[in-house]
Amino acid sequence: MESLVINGHKKPHVICLALPAQSHVKAMLKLAQLLHHKGLQITFVNTEYIHKRMLKSGCCLDGSSDFRFESIPDGIPRSSEDDDGSQLLVQYLETTFKAPFLDLVAKLPNPPTCIVSDGFMSIFCIDAAQKLGIPIMLYWTLSACGFMGTYQAKNAIDKGLTPLKDESYLTNGYLDTVIDWVPGMEGIRLKDLNTMLWNTDPTVVKHASKVTQKSHDVSHNIFHTFDGLEPSIVDALESMYPKVYTVGPMQLLLNQMPKQDKETELSYSLWKEETECFEWLDSKEQNSVMYVNYGSLAVMSLQDLTEFAWGLVNSNHYFLWIIRSNLIEGESTALSPELEKLIETKGFIARWCSQEKVLNHPSVGGFLTHCGWGSTIESLSAGVPMICWPYAWDQPTNCRYICEEWGVGLEMGKQVKREEVKRRVQELMGDGGHKMRNKAAEWKEKARIATSPYGSSTLMVDKLVEEINMMSRN
Repeated sequence: MESLVINGHKKPHVICLALPAQSHVKAMLKLAQLLHHKGLQITFVNTEYIHKRMLKSGCCLDGSSDFRFESIPDGIPRSSEDDDGSQLLVQYLETTFKAPFLDLVAKLPNPPTCIVSDGFMSIFCIDAAQKLGIPIMLYWTLSACGFMGTYQAKNAIDKGLTPLKDESYLTNGYLDTVIDWVPGMEGIRLKDLNTMLWNTDPTVVKHASKVTQKSHDVSHNIFHTFDGLEPSIVDALESMYPKVYTVGPMQLLLNQMPKQDKETELSYSLWKEETECFEWLDSKEQNSVMYVNYGSLAVMSLQDLTEFAWGLVNSNHYFLWIIRSNLIEGESTALSPELEKLIETKGFIARWCSQEKVLNHPSVGGFLTHCGWGSTIESLSAGVPMICWPYAWDQPTNCRYICEEWGVGLEMGKQVKREEVKRRVQELMGDGGHKMRNKAAEWKEKARIATSPYGSSTLMVDKLVEEINMMSRN
């Protein structure tokens, strides 16, 4: 491999290991690009399934001589190409990932300086790093609040709050229990925490506890946020760990790179991105379009999809609606001919798109989102207010902060009703959304400042790179 020595020192070599899910791969790949831009050699490790999906979507995975892509088998049986294996991922992480990862590292032509692993891969990766004698850092591709909420799994178990005794606890008011011990998250309720905590299955809750407690087995924890967004929680995290790095929003940091330093145009998508929607967006007035996307993992019933459709149509606002091929579990995503005809008058449907490009398009004035952290921080970066329909995991926590703390969102009920969809879209896109649009513009500016040449996140990336450089000299 080329360029392995700089100024007499061996060029640091970082293995980046992503959790096999769209948003996690995207966030890790962006961090890898930043580290590469700062002069580090990168080996980016995906599962074979994710690697094939990226190739099929049109991604360029050639990289460069010092930005390589490798893959390992995950052992997960799948029923189809659209089956991402997420239902079995927790089970297989502990049993089938470590051996092929160790084999891969042993075959690399240049010994690694350190591993940067997705925090949720720590379940096996910390053991692997210790066996290899390689330092490891954990990258939590979550908000600080999302991580802190998930981290409470151990405390919730110890206090007898979880697992839930039965499913009646989901609807009897129990989830409104105020959790008063979480640093930096005053007034938070059980239902605002990760859905893994309010679960009847003890193995799910125990996994959340086990994986977040692994954060204490490393010296370096990285979070995809910026100091000005979550100051009290970042302060709490800094009191919990030896070294904390807040490095977000990632795309804004990448935007600071000179054009000539950027890799061959990398795509981060597991689906082929459709571009026809941009011509449609170009024809619309500023802030006139509601963008709707439920992320890469959410599934719903055809009835829910139909309720969303009627709500969007009846709102009388333009909308760009992303409907993945596997969005409806076990059913076709086909809507009635009557609905499809109505949608054509105000809407545009695509299977997948370049989300950041859409959010930054001048015609987009709102985002109906599942509140995944990748989508949330992209919307904050673009200054776009949100309608929140959290699906699972850390998304209720993000929803709480979007609506209550950051003032840029409206929450929808879990049960999809066309009247509520219509009402929320009209409120956000109309005069009622004026305050939220102003607040969103403020957060956009704060994100820009954090990622400017002397901003907090920029300085954190430099600090992280210097730490890795020091490791290579030892």
